[in-house]
Amino acid sequence: MSTADEWMRAALVEARLALTTGDVPVAALVLDASGTPIGAGRNEREFTGDPTAHAEIVAIRAAAAATGSWRLENTTLVVTLEPCTMCAGAILQARIPRVVFGAWDEKAGAAGSVFDVLRDRRLPHRVEVISGVREAECAALLREFFVERRVE
Repeated sequence: MSTADEWMRAALVEARLALTTGDVPVAALVLDASGTPIGAGRNEREFTGDPTAHAEIVAIRAAAAATGSWRLENTTLVVTLEPCTMCAGAILQARIPRVVFGAWDEKAGAAGSVFDVLRDRRLPHRVEVISGVREAECAALLREFFVERRVE
């Protein structure tokens, strides 16, 4: 099992916790250069009533607080779903050099599906993107969540 697989497995554990608050099961981890988590987050929009409480934003805020700096250079963000444009902007602003994600977001993704903000050459900072890590498992968790919501 690759390191990215292990990181994504940990993110999936966190994503399942979002189900306890009725939030979409997406989670993110910010890892330092050695692969140690320094920030974790899961979707908390329903729980907090905050439209910006996406997993990536929550994890980035936690990592910035833990390091005492908004510059998260030499880190990796691992997230179960492709980041949206808001989260991609936050990733760029935090100077995160690498993003690993699981499932593609064909409706709102900004790391290669709908948009490719993270690698846009017009911007001063570009991010290495590793996609499709444990993709089937990440996508299945989201599908199950939405199937259950449609039945109710």
